[in-house]
Amino acid sequence: MQNPIVRKATLADIETLKKFKLGLIKAELPMDETIKEDTVSYYDLEALITNDNSELLVAVIDSELVASGYAKIIPDRPYLKHDFQGYLGFMFVPKKHRGNGYNKLVLDALLKWCKSRNIYEIRLDVYDTNPAAIRAYEKAGFKKHLINMRLDIRDSDL
Repeated sequence: MQNPIVRKATLADIETLKKFKLGLIKAELPMDETIKEDTVSYYDLEALITNDNSELLVAVIDSELVASGYAKIIPDRPYLKHDFQGYLGFMFVPKKHRGNGYNKLVLDALLKWCKSRNIYEIRLDVYDTNPAAIRAYEKAGFKKHLINMRLDIRDSDL
């Protein structure tokens, strides 16, 4: 097995990243009944590549992209001890490449990027119905912190 290199995504990677995005949406649709079925995007890939406060990385073997993920620096709530957080997203590995540690390579590189920008508070969202992702993030050192709960009262007697 060849070791991938992790590098900053470029605009030349957009077509493959769009396929990754569709694969991620397809995986997440069954986990979230609030996502519109015709959703084709919830990432602005070009902005993630070109914005100074975000870093979109890819893992590459030969010329094939095998993983992706981004970190973006966003302001946090004023009552917290930190002013900014590094928010992670678009963590995707195509099915044929899963289980090889590629996501961890991208994740580690994103954490290093955040640290190089003096951002030490790192957050991400993961569906509670995605135990494999939860285990992977816990293995990387993440801890469950806050549970976001929802209730649809459309058909209730209220």
